[in-house]
Amino acid sequence: MVYSARVLALLLAGSIALVTGLFLSLLEGIDLSEVLVASAISFSSAYLLVFVVLEFLIFKEINKIYKLMGKLRKRELSGLSKAKSGALNPLQKINEEIFAFASLKQKEIDELKTPIFAAQGFVHTLLDGAVNDKQVRTKFLKKAAKSLDGLDALVQDLLTLSQIETGDIKMHFEQIDLRKLAEEVIDQFEEKAEKKKVRLKLQADGHDRVVAYADWQRIGQVLTNLISNAINYTPEGGDVTVSFEVSKKNVVVVIRDTGVGIPAADLPRIFERFYRVDKSRSREKGGTGLGLAIVKHILEGHGSRAEVASEVGKGSVFSFKLPRSREADPHS
Repeated sequence: MVYSARVLALLLAGSIALVTGLFLSLLEGIDLSEVLVASAISFSSAYLLVFVVLEFLIFKEINKIYKLMGKLRKRELSGLSKAKSGALNPLQKINEEIFAFASLKQKEIDELKTPIFAAQGFVHTLLDGAVNDKQVRTKFLKKAAKSLDGLDALVQDLLTLSQIETGDIKMHFEQIDLRKLAEEVIDQFEEKAEKKKVRLKLQADGHDRVVAYADWQRIGQVLTNLISNAINYTPEGGDVTVSFEVSKKNVVVVIRDTGVGIPAADLPRIFERFYRVDKSRSREKGGTGLGLAIVKHILEGHGSRAEVASEVGKGSVFSFKLPRSREADPHS
């Protein structure tokens, strides 16, 4: 800063006092002492007001922003702490936005470090001598490969989110058959569901075609993430069902499971990046923590949003609405 709040306050207060004095000197019946008193009062009040506004509402917050930006440049994000701002602070919003951005970047860095450090550990163990033991070598190479696969999935999900947010990924809207799309996605998960002894099924009785106006590939991603999560969090012997609710104007896609459920306190945050209800169990299941965030952004691009209802121990129901295509379903 070239000027401090004090210097600027003095300059502005002096200017106001000068203008006030000159104006009063033009009036008849006003002597010099009255002009000087009025100028002094205007100077004092203007100085105090301007100094308080600049120092506590402007410069103080700008300095916080500079500190945040400095840490962003140096990648020193782990020590960030949210600074409190006054209710009247005009820069509060931008300060909060920068802090949120910095916190998000720190989360991304932490998530990327996890599989990298894991793979490094396995490789260094092999280099330290374990490579000579065939059984140990195979075991550790498989673990390293799994960590690197997780890193690849995480990077791909981060790229997808970034491209959606920046508009690099455009939605290609067309008439799509949601029943056919759901069948294709379910086919991909049949083996996974069978291994876990989870019954995965499509309920679309009475609807040979369920036609909506949407992006085939992106809605496929939504179904993939929601069905994958449903299988992951449904215990052996449970059910995962995909169904449709068709009205004249809309189609509601419903993914229902009989899984572990989500606590009510966690429901408002499950679509945040990297938010996990149970971090240890989520990592065991191999999720990147970005699946539901991707679902949220894709549906927002369709002018829709995901609805969720869940009860711990009884399962969850995820649903989303899409506009029905002009092409009618003859069985609706």
